[in-house]
Amino acid sequence: MTAHALIRKFVLAATALYSGVAMAGPDLGAAEQQATNWHAIIMFAIFVGFTLFITKWASKKTTNAADFYTAGGGISGFQNGLAIAGDYMSAASFLGISAMVFMSGFDGLLYSLGFMVGWPIVLFLIAERLRNLGKFNLSDVVSFRLEEKPVRTLAAVSSLVVVAFYLIAQMVGAGQLIKLLFGLNYNVAVVIVGLLMMAYVIFGGMLATTWVQIIKAVMLLSGATFMAFMVMKGVGFSFTEMFSQSIQVFSKVHDVTLAEAGNIMGPGKLAANPIDAISLGLALMFGTAGLPHILMRFFTVKDAKEARKSVVVATGFIGYFYLLTFIIGFGAILFVSNNPQFLDVAKMAVTGKLELVGGNNMAAVHLADAVGGDLFMGFISAVAFATILAVVAGLTLSGASAISHDLYANVIKKGQTTPESELKMSKIATLGLAIFAMILGILFEKQNVAFMVGLAFSVAACANFPVLVLSMFWRGLTTRGAVMGGVVGLVTAVVLIVLSKAVWVDTFKISDNPINPFNGPAIFAMPLSFFCCWLFSVTDKSARAQAERKAFDAQYVRSQTGIGISGASDH
Repeated sequence: MTAHALIRKFVLAATALYSGVAMAGPDLGAAEQQATNWHAIIMFAIFVGFTLFITKWASKKTTNAADFYTAGGGISGFQNGLAIAGDYMSAASFLGISAMVFMSGFDGLLYSLGFMVGWPIVLFLIAERLRNLGKFNLSDVVSFRLEEKPVRTLAAVSSLVVVAFYLIAQMVGAGQLIKLLFGLNYNVAVVIVGLLMMAYVIFGGMLATTWVQIIKAVMLLSGATFMAFMVMKGVGFSFTEMFSQSIQVFSKVHDVTLAEAGNIMGPGKLAANPIDAISLGLALMFGTAGLPHILMRFFTVKDAKEARKSVVVATGFIGYFYLLTFIIGFGAILFVSNNPQFLDVAKMAVTGKLELVGGNNMAAVHLADAVGGDLFMGFISAVAFATILAVVAGLTLSGASAISHDLYANVIKKGQTTPESELKMSKIATLGLAIFAMILGILFEKQNVAFMVGLAFSVAACANFPVLVLSMFWRGLTTRGAVMGGVVGLVTAVVLIVLSKAVWVDTFKISDNPINPFNGPAIFAMPLSFFCCWLFSVTDKSARAQAERKAFDAQYVRSQTGIGISGASDH
Protein backbone atom coordinates (compact mmCIF):
# COMPACT_ATOMS: atom_id res chain seq x y z
CA MET A 1 0.00 0.00 0.00
CA THR A 2 1.52 3.33 -1.02
CA ALA A 3 1.87 6.33 1.25
CA HIS A 4 -0.58 8.11 -1.08
CA ALA A 5 -3.36 5.68 -0.27
CA LEU A 6 -2.54 5.69 3.43
CA ILE A 7 -3.21 9.36 3.94
CA ARG A 8 -5.59 10.01 1.08
CA LYS A 9 -8.76 10.08 3.16
CA PHE A 10 -7.25 12.27 5.87
CA VAL A 11 -6.03 14.83 3.37
CA LEU A 12 -9.47 15.03 1.80
CA ALA A 13 -11.09 15.35 5.22
CA ALA A 14 -8.59 17.97 6.40
CA THR A 15 -9.02 20.08 3.30
CA ALA A 16 -12.78 19.81 3.59
CA LEU A 17 -12.51 21.05 7.16
CA TYR A 18 -10.49 24.02 5.95
CA SER A 19 -12.78 24.85 3.05
CA GLY A 20 -15.67 24.72 5.51
CA VAL A 21 -14.76 28.26 6.51
CA ALA A 22 -16.66 29.22 3.40
CA MET A 23 -18.92 26.29 2.66
CA ALA A 24 -19.60 22.64 3.38
CA GLY A 25 -18.97 19.79 0.99
CA PRO A 26 -20.55 16.39 0.55
CA ASP A 27 -20.51 13.60 3.12
CA LEU A 28 -16.90 12.67 3.84
CA GLY A 29 -17.73 9.08 4.61
CA ALA A 30 -15.60 6.82 6.77
CA ALA A 31 -11.97 6.33 5.89
CA GLU A 32 -11.01 2.78 5.10
CA GLN A 33 -8.70 1.13 7.60
CA GLN A 34 -5.31 0.79 5.94
CA ALA A 35 -1.88 -0.70 6.39
CA THR A 36 0.70 1.30 8.27
CA ASN A 37 3.05 4.07 7.18
CA TRP A 38 6.09 3.34 9.36
CA HIS A 39 7.93 6.56 8.52
CA ALA A 40 4.98 8.58 9.81
CA ILE A 41 4.49 6.35 12.86
CA ILE A 42 8.12 6.66 13.99
CA MET A 43 8.05 10.44 13.65
CA PHE A 44 4.66 10.60 15.32
CA ALA A 45 5.97 8.49 18.25
CA ILE A 46 9.00 10.77 18.67
CA PHE A 47 6.74 13.84 18.72
CA VAL A 48 4.32 12.34 21.27
CA GLY A 49 7.12 11.08 23.50
CA PHE A 50 8.88 14.44 23.51
CA THR A 51 5.69 16.39 24.21
CA LEU A 52 4.68 14.02 27.03
CA PHE A 53 8.10 14.62 28.59
CA ILE A 54 7.42 18.37 28.37
CA THR A 55 4.01 17.80 29.97
CA LYS A 56 5.65 16.02 32.91
CA TRP A 57 8.04 18.98 33.32
CA ALA A 58 5.19 21.49 33.03
CA SER A 59 3.05 19.64 35.59
CA LYS A 60 5.57 20.46 38.31
CA LYS A 61 5.20 24.17 37.51
CA THR A 62 1.39 24.13 37.26
CA THR A 63 0.23 24.60 40.85
CA ASN A 64 -2.66 27.09 40.70
CA ALA A 65 -5.36 28.48 38.41
CA ALA A 66 -3.10 31.22 37.00
CA ASP A 67 -0.50 28.60 36.02
CA PHE A 68 -3.17 26.36 34.50
CA TYR A 69 -4.89 29.06 32.40
CA THR A 70 -2.01 31.37 31.51
CA ALA A 71 1.26 29.62 32.49
CA GLY A 72 1.54 32.20 35.27
CA GLY A 73 2.09 34.93 32.67
CA GLY A 74 5.64 33.68 32.28
CA ILE A 75 5.75 33.10 28.53
CA SER A 76 7.90 35.57 26.58
CA GLY A 77 6.47 37.59 23.71
CA PHE A 78 8.51 35.67 21.13
CA GLN A 79 7.55 32.26 22.54
CA ASN A 80 3.91 33.30 22.72
CA GLY A 81 3.98 34.62 19.16
CA LEU A 82 5.33 31.30 17.92
CA ALA A 83 2.71 29.43 19.97
CA ILE A 84 -0.07 31.63 18.52
CA ALA A 85 1.24 30.83 15.05
CA GLY A 86 1.22 27.15 15.99
CA ASP A 87 -2.35 27.47 17.21
CA TYR A 88 -3.46 29.27 14.05
CA MET A 89 -1.63 27.51 11.20
CA SER A 90 -3.62 24.37 10.52
CA ALA A 91 -2.65 21.36 8.46
CA ALA A 92 -5.93 21.85 6.62
CA SER A 93 -5.01 25.37 5.53
CA PHE A 94 -1.56 24.15 4.52
CA LEU A 95 -3.16 21.55 2.25
CA GLY A 96 -6.21 23.58 1.26
CA ILE A 97 -4.52 26.81 0.19
CA SER A 98 -1.85 24.89 -1.70
CA ALA A 99 -4.59 22.99 -3.56
CA MET A 100 -6.43 26.22 -4.38
CA VAL A 101 -3.28 27.82 -5.80
CA PHE A 102 -2.60 24.58 -7.71
CA MET A 103 -6.03 24.78 -9.38
CA SER A 104 -6.66 28.54 -9.52
CA GLY A 105 -3.29 30.28 -9.33
CA PHE A 106 -3.29 33.69 -7.63
CA ASP A 107 -6.98 33.34 -6.83
CA GLY A 108 -6.06 30.77 -4.19
CA LEU A 109 -4.61 33.59 -2.10
CA LEU A 110 -8.13 34.81 -1.29
CA TYR A 111 -8.12 32.67 1.85
CA SER A 112 -4.53 33.51 2.79
CA LEU A 113 -5.25 37.22 2.67
CA GLY A 114 -8.47 36.77 4.61
CA PHE A 115 -6.64 35.05 7.45
CA MET A 116 -3.74 37.48 7.34
CA VAL A 117 -5.67 40.76 7.51
CA GLY A 118 -7.27 39.67 10.76
CA TRP A 119 -3.98 40.11 12.59
CA PRO A 120 -3.56 43.90 12.24
CA ILE A 121 -7.04 44.17 13.77
CA VAL A 122 -5.89 42.05 16.69
CA LEU A 123 -2.66 44.05 17.00
CA PHE A 124 -4.08 47.57 16.88
CA LEU A 125 -7.51 47.08 18.45
CA ILE A 126 -7.39 44.09 20.76
CA ALA A 127 -4.07 42.80 22.09
CA GLU A 128 -2.86 45.54 24.45
CA ARG A 129 -6.26 46.45 25.91
CA LEU A 130 -7.16 42.79 26.30
CA ARG A 131 -4.01 42.11 28.32
CA ASN A 132 -4.49 45.19 30.53
CA LEU A 133 -8.16 44.52 31.29
CA GLY A 134 -8.35 40.75 31.58
CA LYS A 135 -7.02 38.03 33.80
CA PHE A 136 -7.66 34.70 32.09
CA ASN A 137 -10.00 35.09 29.09
CA LEU A 138 -12.19 37.44 27.03
CA SER A 139 -15.09 37.15 29.51
CA ASP A 140 -12.99 39.09 32.04
CA VAL A 141 -12.79 41.97 29.56
CA VAL A 142 -16.44 42.19 28.46
CA SER A 143 -17.64 41.95 32.07
CA PHE A 144 -15.14 44.51 33.40
CA ARG A 145 -17.73 47.26 33.95
CA LEU A 146 -20.90 45.35 33.00
CA GLU A 147 -23.04 43.05 35.13
CA GLU A 148 -21.07 39.86 35.69
CA LYS A 149 -23.69 37.12 35.59
CA PRO A 150 -25.47 37.75 32.24
CA VAL A 151 -22.40 39.00 30.36
CA ARG A 152 -20.10 36.21 31.53
CA THR A 153 -22.77 33.64 30.78
CA LEU A 154 -23.16 34.97 27.24
CA ALA A 155 -19.39 35.12 26.64
CA ALA A 156 -18.91 31.62 28.07
CA VAL A 157 -21.73 30.12 26.00
CA SER A 158 -20.61 31.71 22.71
CA SER A 159 -17.01 30.66 23.45
CA LEU A 160 -18.15 27.09 24.12
CA VAL A 161 -20.10 27.04 20.85
CA VAL A 162 -16.97 28.11 18.95
CA VAL A 163 -14.85 25.57 20.83
CA ALA A 164 -17.34 22.73 20.36
CA PHE A 165 -17.59 23.05 16.57
CA TYR A 166 -13.85 23.46 16.19
CA LEU A 167 -13.19 20.55 18.55
CA ILE A 168 -15.46 18.11 16.74
CA ALA A 169 -13.90 18.93 13.38
CA GLN A 170 -10.35 18.50 14.71
CA MET A 171 -11.17 15.26 16.53
CA VAL A 172 -12.64 13.66 13.41
CA GLY A 173 -9.65 14.73 11.32
CA ALA A 174 -7.14 13.47 13.90
CA GLY A 175 -9.03 10.20 14.34
CA GLN A 176 -9.03 9.58 10.59
CA LEU A 177 -5.30 10.33 10.41
CA ILE A 178 -4.31 7.89 13.18
CA LYS A 179 -6.64 5.27 11.73
CA LEU A 180 -4.94 5.58 8.36
CA LEU A 181 -1.36 5.68 9.65
CA PHE A 182 -1.66 3.02 12.34
CA GLY A 183 -4.29 0.80 10.75
CA LEU A 184 -6.34 1.15 13.96
CA ASN A 185 -10.10 1.09 14.41
CA TYR A 186 -11.50 4.64 14.10
CA ASN A 187 -13.07 4.62 17.58
CA VAL A 188 -9.77 3.57 19.13
CA ALA A 189 -7.99 6.31 17.16
CA VAL A 190 -10.37 8.99 18.48
CA VAL A 191 -9.89 7.76 22.06
CA ILE A 192 -6.09 7.94 21.64
CA VAL A 193 -6.35 11.55 20.49
CA GLY A 194 -8.69 12.37 23.39
CA LEU A 195 -6.38 10.80 25.96
CA LEU A 196 -3.31 12.64 24.64
CA MET A 197 -5.23 15.93 24.66
CA MET A 198 -6.43 15.21 28.20
CA ALA A 199 -2.88 14.48 29.39
CA TYR A 200 -1.44 17.68 27.90
CA VAL A 201 -4.09 19.95 29.38
CA ILE A 202 -4.90 18.35 32.77
CA PHE A 203 -1.31 17.79 33.83
CA GLY A 204 0.56 20.51 31.97
CA GLY A 205 -2.06 23.24 31.56
CA MET A 206 -1.17 26.25 29.43
CA LEU A 207 2.59 25.72 29.81
CA ALA A 208 2.53 22.27 28.22
CA THR A 209 0.00 23.38 25.59
CA THR A 210 2.23 26.34 24.68
CA TRP A 211 5.26 24.16 24.11
CA VAL A 212 3.28 21.61 22.09
CA GLN A 213 2.16 24.50 19.86
CA ILE A 214 5.72 25.88 19.58
CA ILE A 215 7.15 22.48 18.58
CA LYS A 216 4.36 21.95 16.06
CA ALA A 217 4.91 25.42 14.56
CA VAL A 218 8.63 24.74 14.11
CA MET A 219 7.89 21.35 12.49
CA LEU A 220 5.28 22.77 10.11
CA LEU A 221 7.40 25.78 9.14
CA SER A 222 10.43 23.55 8.61
CA GLY A 223 8.54 21.12 6.39
CA ALA A 224 6.91 23.88 4.33
CA THR A 225 10.25 25.74 4.04
CA PHE A 226 11.98 22.65 2.68
CA MET A 227 9.24 22.11 0.11
CA ALA A 228 9.31 25.75 -0.99
CA PHE A 229 13.14 25.72 -1.14
CA MET A 230 13.14 22.68 -3.41
CA VAL A 231 10.54 24.29 -5.67
CA MET A 232 12.52 27.54 -5.94
CA LYS A 233 15.73 25.58 -6.51
CA GLY A 234 14.05 23.91 -9.48
CA VAL A 235 13.35 27.28 -11.11
CA GLY A 236 16.70 28.90 -10.30
CA PHE A 237 15.25 30.85 -7.35
CA SER A 238 13.37 33.11 -9.77
CA PHE A 239 9.72 33.95 -9.20
CA THR A 240 9.48 35.17 -12.77
CA GLU A 241 10.72 31.83 -14.04
CA MET A 242 8.34 29.96 -11.72
CA PHE A 243 5.33 31.91 -12.99
CA SER A 244 6.43 31.63 -16.64
CA GLN A 245 6.95 27.87 -16.42
CA SER A 246 3.70 27.44 -14.48
CA ILE A 247 1.70 29.13 -17.26
CA GLN A 248 3.30 26.85 -19.85
CA VAL A 249 2.69 23.68 -17.84
CA PHE A 250 -0.86 24.76 -16.96
CA SER A 251 -1.56 25.37 -20.65
CA LYS A 252 -0.30 21.91 -21.56
CA VAL A 253 -1.99 19.81 -18.87
CA HIS A 254 -5.33 21.67 -19.06
CA ASP A 255 -5.22 21.82 -22.87
CA VAL A 256 -5.83 25.57 -23.08
CA THR A 257 -4.03 28.37 -24.90
CA LEU A 258 -1.17 30.27 -23.26
CA ALA A 259 -3.40 33.35 -23.07
CA GLU A 260 -6.07 31.37 -21.19
CA ALA A 261 -3.45 29.77 -18.95
CA GLY A 262 -2.22 33.27 -18.15
CA ASN A 263 -5.48 33.81 -16.25
CA ILE A 264 -3.97 31.93 -13.30
CA MET A 265 -1.97 35.10 -12.65
CA GLY A 266 -5.15 37.11 -12.03
CA PRO A 267 -8.47 36.91 -10.18
CA GLY A 268 -10.82 34.03 -10.99
CA LYS A 269 -14.12 32.66 -9.74
CA LEU A 270 -13.46 31.19 -6.29
CA ALA A 271 -16.23 33.27 -4.70
CA ALA A 272 -19.65 32.43 -6.15
CA ASN A 273 -20.96 36.00 -5.74
CA PRO A 274 -19.92 39.30 -4.14
CA ILE A 275 -22.06 38.76 -1.02
CA ASP A 276 -20.43 35.39 -0.27
CA ALA A 277 -17.01 36.92 -0.93
CA ILE A 278 -17.63 39.82 1.47
CA SER A 279 -19.13 37.50 4.09
CA LEU A 280 -16.13 35.21 3.87
CA GLY A 281 -13.79 38.19 4.22
CA LEU A 282 -15.66 39.53 7.26
CA ALA A 283 -15.70 36.12 8.95
CA LEU A 284 -11.99 35.53 8.40
CA MET A 285 -10.95 39.08 9.33
CA PHE A 286 -13.06 39.68 12.42
CA GLY A 287 -13.51 36.04 13.42
CA THR A 288 -9.82 35.89 14.26
CA ALA A 289 -10.32 38.69 16.80
CA GLY A 290 -13.12 36.72 18.45
CA LEU A 291 -11.64 33.22 18.69
CA PRO A 292 -11.42 32.39 22.43
CA HIS A 293 -8.44 30.04 22.16
CA ILE A 294 -6.44 32.71 20.30
CA LEU A 295 -7.42 35.61 22.60
CA MET A 296 -6.60 33.51 25.67
CA ARG A 297 -2.97 33.40 24.62
CA PHE A 298 -2.52 37.14 25.32
CA PHE A 299 -2.84 36.48 29.06
CA THR A 300 0.18 34.16 29.08
CA VAL A 301 2.62 37.09 28.83
CA LYS A 302 3.62 39.43 31.65
CA ASP A 303 2.39 42.75 30.23
CA ALA A 304 0.85 44.62 27.29
CA LYS A 305 4.25 45.23 25.67
CA GLU A 306 4.83 41.47 25.40
CA ALA A 307 1.27 41.03 24.14
CA ARG A 308 1.97 43.42 21.28
CA LYS A 309 5.24 41.64 20.57
CA SER A 310 3.34 38.33 20.48
CA VAL A 311 1.08 39.58 17.70
CA VAL A 312 3.98 41.00 15.67
CA VAL A 313 5.89 37.70 15.92
CA ALA A 314 2.78 35.63 15.16
CA THR A 315 1.93 37.82 12.16
CA GLY A 316 5.46 37.41 10.81
CA PHE A 317 5.45 33.61 11.09
CA ILE A 318 1.89 33.28 9.77
CA GLY A 319 2.61 35.60 6.83
CA TYR A 320 5.74 33.60 6.03
CA PHE A 321 3.75 30.36 6.23
CA TYR A 322 1.11 31.57 3.78
CA LEU A 323 3.83 32.76 1.40
CA LEU A 324 5.23 29.23 1.49
CA THR A 325 1.83 27.69 0.68
CA PHE A 326 1.67 30.02 -2.33
CA ILE A 327 5.04 28.77 -3.59
CA ILE A 328 4.05 25.17 -2.85
CA GLY A 329 0.86 25.60 -4.90
CA PHE A 330 2.76 26.82 -7.94
CA GLY A 331 5.38 24.14 -7.29
CA ALA A 332 2.65 21.52 -7.52
CA ILE A 333 1.70 22.88 -10.96
CA LEU A 334 5.32 22.43 -12.06
CA PHE A 335 6.28 19.11 -10.44
CA VAL A 336 2.98 17.29 -9.91
CA SER A 337 0.49 18.16 -12.67
CA ASN A 338 2.76 16.86 -15.46
CA ASN A 339 4.08 13.78 -13.59
CA PRO A 340 2.22 10.60 -14.65
CA GLN A 341 2.72 8.84 -11.31
CA PHE A 342 0.53 11.43 -9.55
CA LEU A 343 -2.27 11.55 -12.15
CA ASP A 344 -5.54 9.60 -11.93
CA VAL A 345 -5.71 8.66 -15.61
CA ALA A 346 -8.95 6.67 -15.30
CA LYS A 347 -10.78 9.57 -13.69
CA MET A 348 -9.33 12.03 -16.20
CA ALA A 349 -10.78 9.92 -19.00
CA VAL A 350 -14.24 10.34 -17.48
CA THR A 351 -14.11 14.02 -16.45
CA GLY A 352 -11.83 15.33 -19.18
CA LYS A 353 -10.05 17.43 -16.54
CA LEU A 354 -6.79 17.22 -14.59
CA GLU A 355 -7.28 14.78 -11.70
CA LEU A 356 -4.64 13.78 -9.16
CA VAL A 357 -4.47 10.45 -7.38
CA GLY A 358 -6.63 10.91 -4.29
CA GLY A 359 -8.11 14.14 -5.61
CA ASN A 360 -6.64 17.56 -6.38
CA ASN A 361 -6.47 18.34 -2.65
CA MET A 362 -3.47 15.98 -2.61
CA ALA A 363 -1.33 18.54 -4.46
CA ALA A 364 0.92 19.45 -1.50
CA VAL A 365 1.26 15.81 -0.41
CA HIS A 366 2.27 14.70 -3.89
CA LEU A 367 4.74 17.58 -4.01
CA ALA A 368 6.25 16.36 -0.71
CA ASP A 369 6.77 12.98 -2.37
CA ALA A 370 8.16 14.59 -5.53
CA VAL A 371 10.79 16.67 -3.71
CA GLY A 372 11.54 14.50 -0.66
CA GLY A 373 10.38 10.95 -1.28
CA ASP A 374 8.49 8.61 1.06
CA LEU A 375 10.44 9.66 4.16
CA PHE A 376 9.49 13.32 3.74
CA MET A 377 5.87 12.33 3.14
CA GLY A 378 5.99 10.54 6.48
CA PHE A 379 7.29 13.71 8.11
CA ILE A 380 4.48 15.78 6.57
CA SER A 381 1.95 13.24 7.88
CA ALA A 382 3.40 13.50 11.41
CA VAL A 383 3.31 17.31 11.11
CA ALA A 384 -0.36 17.14 10.14
CA PHE A 385 -1.16 15.19 13.29
CA ALA A 386 0.99 17.45 15.48
CA THR A 387 -0.91 20.41 14.06
CA ILE A 388 -4.30 19.01 14.99
CA LEU A 389 -3.16 17.93 18.45
CA ALA A 390 -1.81 21.41 19.21
CA VAL A 391 -5.06 23.07 18.12
CA VAL A 392 -7.17 20.57 20.09
CA ALA A 393 -5.18 21.23 23.28
CA GLY A 394 -5.63 25.00 22.92
CA LEU A 395 -9.36 24.63 22.27
CA THR A 396 -9.83 22.37 25.28
CA LEU A 397 -8.04 24.81 27.53
CA SER A 398 -10.22 27.74 26.42
CA GLY A 399 -13.34 25.61 26.88
CA ALA A 400 -12.26 24.59 30.38
CA SER A 401 -11.65 28.26 31.19
CA ALA A 402 -15.19 29.19 30.09
CA ILE A 403 -16.69 26.46 32.27
CA SER A 404 -14.58 26.78 35.42
CA HIS A 405 -13.57 30.45 35.50
CA ASP A 406 -16.75 32.00 34.09
CA LEU A 407 -19.71 29.70 34.73
CA TYR A 408 -18.51 28.00 37.93
CA ALA A 409 -16.36 30.59 39.74
CA ASN A 410 -18.06 33.84 38.72
CA VAL A 411 -21.66 32.94 37.82
CA ILE A 412 -22.57 29.99 40.03
CA LYS A 413 -20.28 30.73 42.99
CA LYS A 414 -20.35 34.54 42.41
CA GLY A 415 -16.62 34.84 42.93
CA GLN A 416 -16.67 33.04 46.28
CA THR A 417 -14.18 30.34 45.37
CA THR A 418 -10.60 29.49 46.23
CA PRO A 419 -7.88 29.13 43.58
CA GLU A 420 -7.62 25.47 44.56
CA SER A 421 -11.31 24.75 43.96
CA GLU A 422 -11.25 26.61 40.65
CA LEU A 423 -8.20 24.63 39.51
CA LYS A 424 -9.95 21.40 40.50
CA MET A 425 -13.04 22.43 38.52
CA SER A 426 -10.81 23.30 35.54
CA LYS A 427 -9.42 19.77 35.47
CA ILE A 428 -12.88 18.27 35.84
CA ALA A 429 -14.08 20.49 32.97
CA THR A 430 -11.10 19.36 30.85
CA LEU A 431 -11.95 15.72 31.56
CA GLY A 432 -15.58 16.38 30.62
CA LEU A 433 -14.64 18.21 27.42
CA ALA A 434 -12.26 15.43 26.40
CA ILE A 435 -14.95 12.77 26.89
CA PHE A 436 -17.49 14.99 25.11
CA ALA A 437 -15.07 15.48 22.18
CA MET A 438 -14.37 11.74 21.96
CA ILE A 439 -18.08 10.86 21.92
CA LEU A 440 -18.90 13.46 19.26
CA GLY A 441 -15.82 12.51 17.26
CA ILE A 442 -17.12 8.93 17.14
CA LEU A 443 -20.71 9.99 16.36
CA PHE A 444 -19.64 12.31 13.53
CA GLU A 445 -17.24 9.87 11.85
CA LYS A 446 -19.36 9.58 8.69
CA GLN A 447 -20.65 13.14 8.68
CA ASN A 448 -19.25 16.14 6.92
CA VAL A 449 -18.22 18.44 9.75
CA ALA A 450 -16.75 21.06 7.42
CA PHE A 451 -19.49 23.59 8.10
CA MET A 452 -18.60 23.53 11.82
CA VAL A 453 -15.31 25.32 11.18
CA GLY A 454 -17.16 27.98 9.24
CA LEU A 455 -19.71 28.17 12.02
CA ALA A 456 -16.91 28.67 14.57
CA PHE A 457 -15.44 31.62 12.66
CA SER A 458 -18.88 33.09 12.02
CA VAL A 459 -19.94 32.83 15.66
CA ALA A 460 -16.67 34.45 16.72
CA ALA A 461 -17.16 37.31 14.24
CA CYS A 462 -20.88 37.82 14.91
CA ALA A 463 -21.19 37.18 18.66
CA ASN A 464 -17.80 37.66 20.33
CA PHE A 465 -16.17 40.40 18.26
CA PRO A 466 -18.93 43.09 18.42
CA VAL A 467 -19.38 42.74 22.19
CA LEU A 468 -15.63 42.63 22.82
CA VAL A 469 -14.71 45.67 20.73
CA LEU A 470 -17.65 47.80 21.91
CA SER A 471 -16.97 46.97 25.57
CA MET A 472 -13.45 48.36 25.15
CA PHE A 473 -14.14 51.38 22.91
CA TRP A 474 -17.70 52.59 23.43
CA ARG A 475 -18.79 54.33 26.61
CA GLY A 476 -22.48 53.79 25.81
CA LEU A 477 -22.46 49.97 25.91
CA THR A 478 -24.66 48.57 28.67
CA THR A 479 -25.29 45.08 29.98
CA ARG A 480 -28.63 44.92 28.17
CA GLY A 481 -27.05 46.02 24.88
CA ALA A 482 -24.15 43.57 25.18
CA VAL A 483 -26.37 40.60 25.99
CA MET A 484 -28.98 41.35 23.32
CA GLY A 485 -26.36 42.10 20.65
CA GLY A 486 -24.37 38.98 21.50
CA VAL A 487 -27.42 36.72 21.53
CA VAL A 488 -28.76 38.14 18.25
CA GLY A 489 -25.35 37.72 16.58
CA LEU A 490 -24.98 34.17 17.86
CA VAL A 491 -28.48 33.00 16.93
CA THR A 492 -28.55 34.78 13.55
CA ALA A 493 -25.18 33.32 12.51
CA VAL A 494 -26.19 29.78 13.47
CA VAL A 495 -29.63 30.00 11.85
CA LEU A 496 -28.33 31.49 8.58
CA ILE A 497 -25.67 28.79 8.25
CA VAL A 498 -28.14 26.00 9.02
CA LEU A 499 -30.53 27.36 6.35
CA SER A 500 -27.78 27.78 3.73
CA LYS A 501 -27.04 25.38 0.88
CA ALA A 502 -23.88 24.26 2.62
CA VAL A 503 -25.86 22.74 5.50
CA TRP A 504 -29.54 22.57 4.52
CA VAL A 505 -28.88 20.84 1.17
CA ASP A 506 -25.36 19.40 1.20
CA THR A 507 -25.09 18.22 4.82
CA PHE A 508 -28.60 17.66 6.19
CA LYS A 509 -30.10 16.85 2.74
CA ILE A 510 -33.48 18.21 3.87
CA SER A 511 -34.35 19.59 0.44
CA ASP A 512 -32.78 20.46 -2.90
CA ASN A 513 -33.26 24.20 -2.45
CA PRO A 514 -31.75 26.17 0.46
CA ILE A 515 -33.89 28.65 2.38
CA ASN A 516 -30.90 31.00 2.58
CA PRO A 517 -29.19 31.32 -0.84
CA PHE A 518 -25.92 32.65 0.69
CA ASN A 519 -23.27 30.57 2.42
CA GLY A 520 -21.66 33.32 4.50
CA PRO A 521 -23.71 34.78 7.40
CA ALA A 522 -21.22 37.42 8.57
CA ILE A 523 -22.38 40.18 6.20
CA PHE A 524 -25.86 39.95 7.76
CA ALA A 525 -25.31 38.78 11.33
CA MET A 526 -22.32 40.93 12.32
CA PRO A 527 -23.87 44.33 11.45
CA LEU A 528 -27.11 43.17 13.09
CA SER A 529 -25.19 42.32 16.26
CA PHE A 530 -23.55 45.76 16.31
CA PHE A 531 -26.93 47.41 15.68
CA CYS A 532 -28.62 45.54 18.53
CA CYS A 533 -25.74 46.36 20.89
CA TRP A 534 -26.27 50.05 20.02
CA LEU A 535 -30.08 50.04 20.02
CA PHE A 536 -30.58 48.22 23.32
CA SER A 537 -27.84 50.31 24.96
CA VAL A 538 -29.04 53.77 23.96
CA THR A 539 -32.61 52.92 24.98
CA ASP A 540 -31.46 51.66 28.39
CA LYS A 541 -32.11 54.48 30.89
CA SER A 542 -31.75 52.40 34.07
CA ALA A 543 -29.59 53.45 37.00
CA ARG A 544 -27.38 50.43 36.38
CA ALA A 545 -26.79 51.57 32.78
CA GLN A 546 -25.85 55.09 33.93
CA ALA A 547 -23.31 53.64 36.38
CA GLU A 548 -21.84 51.43 33.64
CA ARG A 549 -21.33 54.43 31.37
CA LYS A 550 -19.59 56.37 34.15
CA ALA A 551 -17.30 53.40 34.83
CA PHE A 552 -15.99 53.58 31.26
CA ASP A 553 -13.39 56.25 32.11
CA ALA A 554 -11.69 54.06 34.70
CA GLN A 555 -11.77 51.13 32.30
CA TYR A 556 -10.33 53.23 29.47
CA VAL A 557 -7.41 54.45 31.59
CA ARG A 558 -6.58 50.93 32.68
CA SER A 559 -6.86 49.56 29.14
CA GLN A 560 -4.38 52.21 27.91
CA THR A 561 -1.91 52.18 30.79
CA GLY A 562 -2.28 48.91 32.69
CA ILE A 563 -2.64 50.85 35.96
CA GLY A 564 -4.45 48.69 38.46
CA ILE A 565 -3.16 45.29 37.41
CA SER A 566 -0.38 43.41 39.13
CA GLY A 567 2.87 43.23 37.24
CA ALA A 568 2.17 46.07 34.81
CA SER A 569 5.88 46.59 34.45
CA ASP A 570 5.95 48.03 30.96
CA HIS A 571 4.42 51.37 31.98
